[in-house]
Amino acid sequence: MKDGDGPATPRLTDVAVLAGVSIATASRALSGTGTVSEGLTRRVMQAADELRYVVNPHARSLAGGFSSVIGLMVYEIDDPYFGEIAGGVIQVAAEHGWSVQVSHQDREAASDLAGVRLLRSQRVGAIVIAGSGYRDPTKNATVNRELEAFAASGGRLVAIGHRDIDCHSVLPDNVGATRAAAEHLIALGHRRLGVVSGPDSLTTVADRRTGIELAAAAADGVDVAWEHAAFTRDGGRLAAARLLDAHPDLTAIIALNDTMAIGALSVLRDRGIDVPGAVSVTGIDDIQVAQDLAPALTTVRLPMAAMGRQAALLALQPPAGGPTFVEVGLELVVRSSTAPPPA
Repeated sequence: MKDGDGPATPRLTDVAVLAGVSIATASRALSGTGTVSEGLTRRVMQAADELRYVVNPHARSLAGGFSSVIGLMVYEIDDPYFGEIAGGVIQVAAEHGWSVQVSHQDREAASDLAGVRLLRSQRVGAIVIAGSGYRDPTKNATVNRELEAFAASGGRLVAIGHRDIDCHSVLPDNVGATRAAAEHLIALGHRRLGVVSGPDSLTTVADRRTGIELAAAAADGVDVAWEHAAFTRDGGRLAAARLLDAHPDLTAIIALNDTMAIGALSVLRDRGIDVPGAVSVTGIDDIQVAQDLAPALTTVRLPMAAMGRQAALLALQPPAGGPTFVEVGLELVVRSSTAPPPA
């Protein structure tokens, strides 16, 4: 292992010889693929540590396999929802010797397709796609075919949310989340609700709309007005301003995520409308900053970091059997942005 210029870089062959196993066994033990006994895996790991051997994922991908990289596809990477999911994925990947490549997409099918093709060209070992699918099946079809081709070639595929694709999935309860928020406001006495919503073309929005409609249908005399904009703070500002202009009698606003709720709160503050004295506001997700707002935001907690961790664990499992569906819970978190409507 040495030449005249000093120590050579250790090779997989050296690890296999020191551990007393075949090269194929050493490779599977180090990559976590295939079936290798715990005892053999320990021997290989000890040999790799002794030799200071470092897996070269790029070399592995050039050899025709996959790299130990999870490709994480997200929208609005500056949105804390996706940031917390990414944190969960990165944590689990690091614990298993994998890295994460984040691919930021626009909320357009063409952008999704380009993102999947780029990750495939870079031979990532797994793809986790986080975020909503599209209500229009034709927009999902092309992207899903590319994802299914990746899985058929041996890649590991996990979706966070409903995407109408046959793969492991982590499923937040979007219907239950908005139903809990709406039921909270209705129980306080609100009957004129406004909804600050993301684009109507997304399945997440359709699911969250269903939750509000179920809550409203179960109560008497509840009117719900909707405004759609981007799933961003600026989108929340725009939609809230439109709601207040068109429906000045609203006593509560439900934002379909916390980032939009922050935009809505800023509009109410700019207009001198007291929260929650005149208008109550709720969000969905419970991003970390929600409790630090003034007033602190009532919202429905979805465990974003835990969703990311669960998705990464599913992505790292060797392919076996059919897809696994993991449903995650929710929790209504009541803070000071909601109160009974003004008398």
